[in-house]
Amino acid sequence: MSTASRDPYRPVAHLRPPRNWINDPNGLVFHDGHYHVFHQYNPNGATHADIHWGHFRSPDLLSWERLPLALSPRPGGEDADGCFSGNAVSDGDRLVVFYSANRWDRSLQHQPVTTAVSVDGGRTFTPRRDLLIPELPDGCTMYRDPYVWRDGDRWRMLVGAALADGRGAALLYESPDLETWTYLGPFDARKPEPVGDAGQHTGEGWECPQYLPAGSGRPGALVFSAWNEDDGPRCVAALIGEERDDGHGARLESGSPVLVDHGPDCYAPALLPAPDGRWLLWGWSWEAREESWAAADGWAGVLTLPREISVHADGTLRQRPAAELLALRGQHTVHAEGVARGTQPVDLGGVGRSFDLTARLDSDTAAGLRLLTSPDGSEYLDIRLDPDAGELVVDRDHASRDDRARGGSHRMPCPTGRPVELRVVVDHSVAEVFLTSTGQVLTLRFYPTGDGPWRLQARSAPGARLDFAVEAWELLPLTVKEPSADDEQTPRRSA
Repeated sequence: MSTASRDPYRPVAHLRPPRNWINDPNGLVFHDGHYHVFHQYNPNGATHADIHWGHFRSPDLLSWERLPLALSPRPGGEDADGCFSGNAVSDGDRLVVFYSANRWDRSLQHQPVTTAVSVDGGRTFTPRRDLLIPELPDGCTMYRDPYVWRDGDRWRMLVGAALADGRGAALLYESPDLETWTYLGPFDARKPEPVGDAGQHTGEGWECPQYLPAGSGRPGALVFSAWNEDDGPRCVAALIGEERDDGHGARLESGSPVLVDHGPDCYAPALLPAPDGRWLLWGWSWEAREESWAAADGWAGVLTLPREISVHADGTLRQRPAAELLALRGQHTVHAEGVARGTQPVDLGGVGRSFDLTARLDSDTAAGLRLLTSPDGSEYLDIRLDPDAGELVVDRDHASRDDRARGGSHRMPCPTGRPVELRVVVDHSVAEVFLTSTGQVLTLRFYPTGDGPWRLQARSAPGARLDFAVEAWELLPLTVKEPSADDEQTPRRSA
Protein backbone atom coordinates (compact mmCIF):
# COMPACT_ATOMS: atom_id res chain seq x y z
CA MET A 1 0.00 0.00 0.00
CA SER A 2 1.03 3.62 -0.46
CA THR A 3 1.84 5.81 2.51
CA ALA A 4 -0.38 8.57 1.04
CA SER A 5 -2.61 10.06 3.75
CA ARG A 6 -5.39 12.59 4.13
CA ASP A 7 -3.66 14.01 7.19
CA PRO A 8 -2.23 17.34 5.96
CA TYR A 9 0.88 17.00 8.14
CA ARG A 10 1.79 13.36 7.82
CA PRO A 11 4.68 12.83 5.37
CA VAL A 12 4.26 10.29 2.58
CA ALA A 13 7.88 9.74 1.52
CA HIS A 14 9.41 9.58 5.00
CA LEU A 15 9.38 6.29 6.86
CA ARG A 16 7.15 5.88 9.92
CA PRO A 17 4.39 3.50 11.11
CA PRO A 18 0.79 4.46 10.31
CA ARG A 19 0.08 5.75 13.82
CA ASN A 20 1.52 6.27 17.31
CA TRP A 21 4.90 7.42 18.58
CA ILE A 22 8.25 6.91 16.86
CA ASN A 23 11.67 8.19 17.86
CA ASP A 24 15.29 7.05 17.35
CA PRO A 25 16.17 4.93 14.32
CA ASN A 26 17.86 1.76 15.59
CA GLY A 27 19.53 -1.33 14.22
CA LEU A 28 20.24 -0.08 10.71
CA VAL A 29 21.76 -3.01 8.86
CA PHE A 30 21.85 -4.71 5.46
CA HIS A 31 21.07 -8.39 5.97
CA ASP A 32 19.80 -11.20 3.75
CA GLY A 33 19.32 -8.91 0.74
CA HIS A 34 17.38 -6.21 2.61
CA TYR A 35 17.95 -2.89 4.30
CA HIS A 36 16.57 -3.20 7.83
CA VAL A 37 15.45 -0.12 9.73
CA PHE A 38 14.35 -0.60 13.33
CA HIS A 39 13.07 2.27 15.45
CA GLN A 40 11.84 3.23 18.90
CA TYR A 41 8.06 2.79 18.94
CA ASN A 42 5.10 3.03 21.30
CA PRO A 43 2.44 0.73 19.81
CA ASN A 44 -0.21 2.05 22.20
CA GLY A 45 -0.09 5.82 21.86
CA ALA A 46 1.49 8.96 20.44
CA THR A 47 3.66 9.80 23.46
CA HIS A 48 7.08 8.60 24.60
CA ALA A 49 6.12 5.57 26.69
CA ASP A 50 6.10 1.75 26.57
CA ILE A 51 9.03 1.69 24.15
CA HIS A 52 9.33 -1.28 21.78
CA TRP A 53 11.35 -1.74 18.58
CA GLY A 54 9.38 -1.37 15.36
CA HIS A 55 10.85 -2.82 12.18
CA PHE A 56 10.86 -2.09 8.44
CA ARG A 57 12.82 -3.73 5.66
CA SER A 58 13.35 -2.95 1.98
CA PRO A 59 15.29 -4.33 -0.96
CA ASP A 60 15.73 -0.89 -2.56
CA LEU A 61 14.92 1.96 -0.09
CA LEU A 62 11.66 2.59 -1.99
CA SER A 63 9.38 -0.40 -1.37
CA TRP A 64 9.12 -1.21 2.31
CA GLU A 65 7.57 -3.97 4.36
CA ARG A 66 6.62 -3.37 7.98
CA LEU A 67 7.53 -6.49 9.92
CA PRO A 68 6.19 -7.60 13.32
CA LEU A 69 7.54 -5.83 16.39
CA ALA A 70 11.14 -6.89 16.91
CA LEU A 71 11.52 -6.20 20.64
CA SER A 72 8.94 -5.83 23.40
CA PRO A 73 9.55 -5.10 27.10
CA ARG A 74 9.32 -8.29 29.17
CA PRO A 75 7.44 -7.92 32.47
CA GLY A 76 9.94 -8.62 35.24
CA GLY A 77 12.79 -8.83 32.76
CA GLU A 78 15.93 -6.75 32.39
CA ASP A 79 14.11 -4.55 29.83
CA ALA A 80 10.79 -4.41 31.71
CA ASP A 81 10.39 -0.65 31.23
CA GLY A 82 11.56 -0.28 27.66
CA CYS A 83 13.74 -1.65 24.89
CA PHE A 84 15.75 1.52 24.29
CA SER A 85 18.21 2.45 21.54
CA GLY A 86 20.99 0.39 20.00
CA ASN A 87 22.01 -1.14 16.70
CA ALA A 88 22.25 -4.42 14.76
CA VAL A 89 24.84 -6.44 12.89
CA SER A 90 24.66 -9.19 10.30
CA ASP A 91 26.62 -12.25 11.41
CA GLY A 92 26.22 -15.05 8.88
CA ASP A 93 22.60 -16.17 8.99
CA ARG A 94 22.07 -14.34 12.29
CA LEU A 95 20.74 -10.84 12.75
CA VAL A 96 21.98 -9.69 16.17
CA VAL A 97 20.56 -6.57 17.80
CA PHE A 98 22.21 -4.76 20.71
CA TYR A 99 20.05 -2.45 22.79
CA SER A 100 19.70 -0.52 26.04
CA ALA A 101 17.69 -2.41 28.65
CA ASN A 102 15.60 0.00 30.68
CA ARG A 103 14.23 -0.54 34.18
CA TRP A 104 13.07 2.37 36.29
CA ASP A 105 14.17 0.62 39.49
CA ARG A 106 17.79 0.91 38.33
CA SER A 107 19.64 4.20 38.32
CA LEU A 108 17.69 6.52 36.00
CA GLN A 109 20.63 6.87 33.61
CA HIS A 110 21.84 3.26 33.80
CA GLN A 111 20.64 1.39 30.72
CA PRO A 112 22.96 -1.62 30.39
CA VAL A 113 23.56 -3.47 27.13
CA THR A 114 21.74 -6.63 26.18
CA THR A 115 21.01 -8.50 22.93
CA ALA A 116 18.48 -10.46 20.92
CA VAL A 117 19.01 -12.74 17.92
CA SER A 118 16.98 -13.56 14.82
CA VAL A 119 17.64 -16.47 12.46
CA ASP A 120 14.61 -15.90 10.21
CA GLY A 121 15.54 -12.60 8.60
CA GLY A 122 14.22 -10.45 11.41
CA ARG A 123 10.67 -11.78 11.68
CA THR A 124 11.21 -13.09 15.20
CA PHE A 125 13.86 -12.41 17.83
CA THR A 126 15.00 -14.38 20.85
CA PRO A 127 16.25 -12.07 23.63
CA ARG A 128 18.96 -13.22 26.00
CA ARG A 129 17.85 -13.78 29.57
CA ASP A 130 20.61 -11.78 31.23
CA LEU A 131 22.54 -8.62 30.45
CA LEU A 132 25.46 -8.67 28.03
CA ILE A 133 27.29 -5.85 29.87
CA PRO A 134 25.63 -5.41 33.27
CA GLU A 135 27.96 -2.91 34.96
CA LEU A 136 28.89 0.71 34.29
CA PRO A 137 32.63 1.49 34.16
CA ASP A 138 33.97 3.45 37.12
CA GLY A 139 33.27 7.17 36.96
CA CYS A 140 30.32 6.78 34.62
CA THR A 141 27.08 8.61 35.47
CA MET A 142 25.06 7.97 32.29
CA TYR A 143 25.35 4.91 30.06
CA ARG A 144 23.29 3.79 27.05
CA ASP A 145 22.93 3.23 23.29
CA PRO A 146 25.41 0.58 22.05
CA TYR A 147 26.80 0.75 18.52
CA VAL A 148 28.59 -2.39 17.23
CA TRP A 149 30.58 -2.88 14.03
CA ARG A 150 33.02 -5.38 12.56
CA ASP A 151 36.64 -4.30 12.17
CA GLY A 152 38.65 -7.04 10.46
CA ASP A 153 38.56 -10.18 12.61
CA ARG A 154 37.21 -8.40 15.69
CA TRP A 155 34.03 -6.65 16.76
CA ARG A 156 33.99 -3.23 18.37
CA MET A 157 31.34 -1.41 20.37
CA LEU A 158 30.76 2.18 21.41
CA VAL A 159 28.40 3.07 24.27
CA GLY A 160 27.22 6.61 24.96
CA ALA A 161 28.10 8.00 28.37
CA ALA A 162 28.48 10.91 30.75
CA LEU A 163 31.46 10.86 33.10
CA ALA A 164 31.64 12.10 36.67
CA ASP A 165 34.36 14.61 35.74
CA GLY A 166 31.90 16.46 33.48
CA ARG A 167 32.87 14.96 30.15
CA GLY A 168 30.58 13.42 27.56
CA ALA A 169 32.07 10.24 26.12
CA ALA A 170 31.85 7.34 23.74
CA LEU A 171 33.19 4.27 25.56
CA LEU A 172 35.01 1.61 23.54
CA TYR A 173 34.75 -2.19 23.89
CA GLU A 174 36.21 -5.04 21.84
CA SER A 175 35.15 -8.67 21.28
CA PRO A 176 36.25 -11.66 19.20
CA ASP A 177 32.79 -13.24 19.09
CA LEU A 178 29.99 -10.75 20.01
CA GLU A 179 29.73 -12.40 23.43
CA THR A 180 32.86 -11.63 25.46
CA TRP A 181 33.58 -7.90 25.62
CA THR A 182 36.64 -6.10 26.99
CA TYR A 183 36.38 -2.46 28.05
CA LEU A 184 39.16 -0.30 26.58
CA GLY A 185 38.22 3.13 27.96
CA PRO A 186 36.87 6.28 26.30
CA PHE A 187 37.25 6.35 22.51
CA ASP A 188 36.77 10.11 22.74
CA ALA A 189 35.60 12.33 25.61
CA ARG A 190 35.43 16.04 26.28
CA LYS A 191 33.68 18.57 28.44
CA PRO A 192 30.88 20.64 26.87
CA GLU A 193 32.23 22.95 24.19
CA PRO A 194 30.52 25.07 21.55
CA VAL A 195 29.39 23.54 18.29
CA GLY A 196 28.06 25.90 15.64
CA ASP A 197 27.12 29.52 16.27
CA ALA A 198 23.62 29.13 17.72
CA GLY A 199 24.50 28.54 21.37
CA GLN A 200 24.66 24.74 21.09
CA HIS A 201 27.34 22.62 22.72
CA THR A 202 28.50 19.03 22.86
CA GLY A 203 26.47 18.27 25.98
CA GLU A 204 27.00 16.73 29.38
CA GLY A 205 26.69 13.26 27.88
CA TRP A 206 26.69 11.62 24.45
CA GLU A 207 23.74 9.58 23.20
CA CYS A 208 23.56 7.26 20.19
CA PRO A 209 27.28 7.28 19.26
CA GLN A 210 27.94 6.12 15.69
CA TYR A 211 31.27 5.65 13.95
CA LEU A 212 32.12 6.21 10.30
CA PRO A 213 35.58 4.63 9.99
CA ALA A 214 38.42 6.32 8.16
CA GLY A 215 38.85 5.37 4.52
CA SER A 216 41.42 5.80 1.81
CA GLY A 217 42.67 9.36 1.99
CA ARG A 218 40.07 10.60 4.45
CA PRO A 219 39.64 10.67 8.24
CA GLY A 220 36.88 9.03 10.25
CA ALA A 221 33.91 10.59 12.04
CA LEU A 222 32.37 9.96 15.44
CA VAL A 223 28.73 11.10 15.34
CA PHE A 224 26.81 11.60 18.59
CA SER A 225 23.74 13.33 19.96
CA ALA A 226 24.44 15.89 22.69
CA TRP A 227 22.45 15.15 25.87
CA ASN A 228 21.86 17.38 28.90
CA GLU A 229 20.16 16.14 32.05
CA ASP A 230 18.01 19.28 32.33
CA ASP A 231 16.73 18.87 28.75
CA GLY A 232 18.81 21.85 27.64
CA PRO A 233 19.79 22.52 24.02
CA ARG A 234 20.31 19.35 22.05
CA CYS A 235 22.07 18.88 18.73
CA VAL A 236 23.87 16.26 16.67
CA ALA A 237 27.63 16.72 16.47
CA ALA A 238 30.56 14.97 14.83
CA LEU A 239 34.23 14.74 15.70
CA ILE A 240 36.47 14.26 12.67
CA GLY A 241 39.83 12.61 13.20
CA GLU A 242 42.18 9.64 13.08
CA GLU A 243 42.51 6.69 15.43
CA ARG A 244 45.66 6.36 17.52
CA ASP A 245 46.70 3.55 19.88
CA ASP A 246 47.92 4.93 23.20
CA GLY A 247 48.97 1.49 24.46
CA HIS A 248 45.67 0.90 26.27
CA GLY A 249 43.39 0.89 23.25
CA ALA A 250 42.37 3.03 20.33
CA ARG A 251 41.56 6.69 20.79
CA LEU A 252 40.19 9.19 18.32
CA GLU A 253 42.37 12.25 17.85
CA SER A 254 39.84 14.79 16.66
CA GLY A 255 39.46 18.51 16.12
CA SER A 256 36.65 20.88 17.00
CA PRO A 257 33.11 19.50 16.83
CA VAL A 258 30.92 20.22 13.81
CA LEU A 259 27.16 20.08 13.41
CA VAL A 260 25.76 17.09 11.57
CA ASP A 261 22.42 18.84 10.95
CA HIS A 262 21.95 22.60 11.27
CA GLY A 263 18.21 22.41 11.84
CA PRO A 264 16.24 22.25 15.08
CA ASP A 265 14.38 19.02 14.33
CA CYS A 266 16.89 16.23 13.75
CA TYR A 267 18.28 14.04 16.53
CA ALA A 268 19.68 10.57 17.24
CA PRO A 269 20.84 9.68 13.71
CA ALA A 270 22.08 6.18 12.98
CA LEU A 271 24.41 4.78 10.32
CA LEU A 272 24.13 1.84 7.93
CA PRO A 273 27.02 0.49 5.82
CA ALA A 274 25.43 -0.36 2.45
CA PRO A 275 26.67 -3.33 0.43
CA ASP A 276 27.97 -1.04 -2.35
CA GLY A 277 30.36 0.77 -0.01
CA ARG A 278 28.20 3.80 0.75
CA TRP A 279 27.28 4.80 4.28
CA LEU A 280 23.65 5.76 4.83
CA LEU A 281 22.15 7.79 7.65
CA TRP A 282 18.62 8.16 9.00
CA GLY A 283 17.69 10.56 11.81
CA TRP A 284 14.64 11.16 13.98
CA SER A 285 12.70 14.32 13.21
CA TRP A 286 10.57 15.09 16.25
CA GLU A 287 7.41 17.18 16.29
CA ALA A 288 7.68 20.98 16.44
CA ARG A 289 4.12 21.44 17.70
CA GLU A 290 2.37 21.07 21.04
CA GLU A 291 2.21 17.49 22.27
CA SER A 292 -1.57 17.61 22.65
CA TRP A 293 -1.94 18.45 18.96
CA ALA A 294 0.17 15.47 17.89
CA ALA A 295 -1.62 13.19 20.35
CA ALA A 296 -4.99 14.26 18.96
CA ASP A 297 -3.78 13.40 15.44
CA GLY A 298 -2.64 9.99 16.73
CA TRP A 299 0.98 10.10 15.64
CA ALA A 300 4.28 11.80 16.48
CA GLY A 301 7.74 11.74 14.92
CA VAL A 302 9.13 10.64 11.60
CA LEU A 303 12.43 9.35 10.27
CA THR A 304 14.39 11.61 7.94
CA LEU A 305 15.11 10.66 4.37
CA PRO A 306 17.97 8.18 4.02
CA ARG A 307 21.11 10.17 3.30
CA GLU A 308 24.48 9.26 1.89
CA ILE A 309 27.11 10.49 4.35
CA SER A 310 30.86 10.72 3.88
CA VAL A 311 33.95 12.53 5.10
CA HIS A 312 35.58 14.47 2.30
CA ALA A 313 39.35 14.46 1.84
CA ASP A 314 39.38 18.02 3.20
CA GLY A 315 37.94 16.73 6.50
CA THR A 316 34.39 18.05 6.06
CA LEU A 317 31.31 15.94 6.71
CA ARG A 318 28.98 15.79 3.71
CA GLN A 319 25.45 14.50 3.19
CA ARG A 320 23.00 14.21 0.31
CA PRO A 321 19.74 12.33 -0.24
CA ALA A 322 20.28 8.67 -1.14
CA ALA A 323 20.51 8.28 -4.92
CA GLU A 324 17.57 5.86 -4.92
CA LEU A 325 15.20 8.70 -3.97
CA LEU A 326 15.43 10.15 -7.47
CA ALA A 327 12.96 7.40 -8.40
CA LEU A 328 10.35 9.17 -6.22
CA ARG A 329 10.28 12.14 -8.55
CA GLY A 330 6.94 12.27 -10.30
CA GLN A 331 5.43 15.01 -12.43
CA HIS A 332 7.80 17.85 -13.32
CA THR A 333 5.81 20.77 -11.90
CA VAL A 334 8.24 23.71 -12.02
CA HIS A 335 10.82 24.67 -14.63
CA ALA A 336 11.82 28.28 -14.15
CA GLU A 337 14.88 30.36 -14.95
CA GLY A 338 15.24 34.10 -14.81
CA VAL A 339 15.84 37.18 -12.67
CA ALA A 340 14.00 38.65 -9.68
CA ARG A 341 14.57 42.39 -9.18
CA GLY A 342 13.75 44.61 -6.24
CA THR A 343 10.57 44.04 -4.31
CA GLN A 344 8.59 42.43 -7.14
CA PRO A 345 8.46 38.65 -6.58
CA VAL A 346 8.50 36.24 -9.51
CA ASP A 347 5.92 33.44 -9.44
CA LEU A 348 7.59 30.14 -10.34
CA GLY A 349 4.56 27.86 -10.31
CA GLY A 350 2.53 25.59 -8.11
CA VAL A 351 3.74 22.63 -6.07
CA GLY A 352 1.95 19.99 -4.05
CA ARG A 353 2.46 19.32 -0.36
CA SER A 354 5.28 16.90 -1.20
CA PHE A 355 7.94 17.91 -3.69
CA ASP A 356 11.64 17.58 -4.55
CA LEU A 357 13.33 20.80 -5.69
CA THR A 358 16.71 21.83 -7.03
CA ALA A 359 17.74 25.47 -7.23
CA ARG A 360 20.66 27.58 -8.39
CA LEU A 361 20.62 30.99 -6.71
CA ASP A 362 23.02 33.83 -7.42
CA SER A 363 22.80 37.10 -5.51
CA ASP A 364 25.11 39.37 -3.54
CA THR A 365 22.33 40.46 -1.18
CA ALA A 366 19.41 38.99 0.75
CA ALA A 367 17.31 36.95 -1.70
CA GLY A 368 15.85 33.50 -2.10
CA LEU A 369 12.74 31.35 -2.42
CA ARG A 370 9.40 31.59 -0.68
CA LEU A 371 6.97 28.68 -0.35
CA LEU A 372 3.51 30.22 -0.03
CA THR A 373 1.04 27.92 1.72
CA SER A 374 -2.03 30.19 1.95
CA PRO A 375 -3.97 31.90 -0.87
CA ASP A 376 -3.42 35.37 0.56
CA GLY A 377 0.34 34.88 0.97
CA SER A 378 0.32 35.49 4.72
CA GLU A 379 1.61 31.99 5.51
CA TYR A 380 4.97 30.98 4.04
CA LEU A 381 8.32 29.28 4.54
CA ASP A 382 11.38 31.28 3.45
CA ILE A 383 14.71 29.90 2.20
CA ARG A 384 17.03 32.81 1.58
CA LEU A 385 20.65 33.78 1.19
CA ASP A 386 22.31 36.12 3.68
CA PRO A 387 25.60 36.93 1.91
CA ASP A 388 26.63 39.49 4.53
CA ALA A 389 26.58 36.80 7.22
CA GLY A 390 27.76 34.06 4.84
CA GLU A 391 24.72 31.94 5.69
CA LEU A 392 21.67 30.24 4.25
CA VAL A 393 18.56 30.99 6.32
CA VAL A 394 15.44 28.83 6.63
CA ASP A 395 12.73 30.90 8.33
CA ARG A 396 9.49 29.37 9.62
CA ASP A 397 8.27 32.35 11.65
CA HIS A 398 5.32 32.73 9.25
CA ALA A 399 5.00 29.05 8.28
CA SER A 400 1.92 28.37 10.39
CA ARG A 401 -0.94 30.54 11.59
CA ASP A 402 -1.52 28.05 14.41
CA ASP A 403 0.32 29.32 17.49
CA ARG A 404 0.81 25.76 18.72
CA ALA A 405 3.52 25.33 16.06
CA ARG A 406 7.08 26.46 16.73
CA GLY A 407 8.60 29.29 14.73
CA GLY A 408 12.13 30.58 14.46
CA SER A 409 14.76 31.01 11.78
CA HIS A 410 17.73 28.68 11.43
CA ARG A 411 21.01 29.07 9.62
CA MET A 412 23.89 27.15 8.14
CA PRO A 413 27.16 28.46 6.68
CA CYS A 414 26.95 29.20 2.96
CA PRO A 415 29.78 30.13 0.57
CA THR A 416 29.66 33.64 -0.85
CA GLY A 417 30.87 35.09 -4.14
CA ARG A 418 29.50 32.28 -6.28
CA PRO A 419 26.13 30.72 -7.11
CA VAL A 420 24.53 28.52 -4.46
CA GLU A 421 23.22 25.06 -5.36
CA LEU A 422 20.36 23.62 -3.28
CA ARG A 423 18.32 20.45 -3.05
CA VAL A 424 15.16 20.88 -0.99
CA VAL A 425 12.75 18.06 -0.15
CA VAL A 426 9.44 19.15 1.39
CA ASP A 427 7.01 16.46 2.55
CA HIS A 428 3.85 17.86 4.20
CA SER A 429 5.33 18.93 7.57
CA VAL A 430 9.04 18.23 7.13
CA ALA A 431 11.63 20.12 5.08
CA GLU A 432 15.18 18.89 4.48
CA VAL A 433 17.39 21.56 2.91
CA PHE A 434 20.69 20.35 1.43
CA LEU A 435 23.42 22.80 0.48
CA THR A 436 24.77 20.81 -2.44
CA SER A 437 28.12 22.56 -2.78
CA THR A 438 29.20 21.89 0.83
CA GLY A 439 27.15 18.82 1.73
CA GLN A 440 25.52 20.48 4.74
CA VAL A 441 21.86 19.93 5.66
CA LEU A 442 19.18 21.62 7.76
CA THR A 443 16.03 19.78 8.87
CA LEU A 444 12.92 21.40 10.30
CA ARG A 445 9.22 20.77 10.78
CA PHE A 446 6.41 23.21 9.91
CA TYR A 447 2.61 23.01 9.95
CA PRO A 448 0.82 25.12 7.30
CA THR A 449 -2.89 25.78 7.86
CA GLY A 450 -3.82 27.10 4.41
CA ASP A 451 -6.22 25.00 2.34
CA GLY A 452 -5.28 26.33 -1.09
CA PRO A 453 -2.55 25.11 -3.45
CA TRP A 454 1.05 25.85 -2.56
CA ARG A 455 3.21 27.93 -4.88
CA LEU A 456 6.80 29.08 -5.17
CA GLN A 457 8.23 32.56 -5.58
CA ALA A 458 11.69 33.98 -6.20
CA ARG A 459 12.29 37.15 -4.19
CA SER A 460 15.01 39.77 -3.93
CA ALA A 461 15.74 42.80 -1.74
CA PRO A 462 15.02 46.39 -2.83
CA GLY A 463 17.59 47.61 -5.35
CA ALA A 464 19.06 44.11 -5.82
CA ARG A 465 18.65 41.14 -8.15
CA LEU A 466 18.53 37.39 -7.88
CA ASP A 467 19.45 35.13 -10.77
CA PHE A 468 17.68 31.81 -10.37
CA ALA A 469 17.10 28.43 -11.97
CA VAL A 470 14.56 26.21 -10.20
CA GLU A 471 13.22 22.74 -10.99
CA ALA A 472 10.60 20.93 -8.92
CA TRP A 473 8.98 17.53 -9.14
CA GLU A 474 6.08 15.91 -7.33
CA LEU A 475 7.43 13.67 -4.56
CA LEU A 476 5.81 10.26 -4.87
CA PRO A 477 4.87 8.22 -1.78
CA LEU A 478 6.85 5.28 -0.54
CA THR A 479 5.19 1.91 -0.96
CA VAL A 480 4.75 0.17 2.39
CA LYS A 481 3.28 -3.28 2.92
CA GLU A 482 1.67 -3.49 6.34
CA PRO A 483 1.68 -6.61 8.56
CA SER A 484 -1.50 -8.47 9.29
CA ALA A 485 -3.40 -7.70 12.49
CA ASP A 486 -2.15 -10.95 13.99
CA ASP A 487 1.45 -9.95 13.30
CA GLU A 488 1.13 -6.46 14.76
CA GLN A 489 1.84 -7.77 18.29
CA THR A 490 0.81 -4.79 20.34
CA PRO A 491 0.57 -6.14 23.89
CA ARG A 492 -0.99 -3.81 26.43
CA ARG A 493 0.45 -4.02 29.90
CA SER A 494 -1.57 -3.29 32.98
CA ALA A 495 -0.64 -0.20 34.92
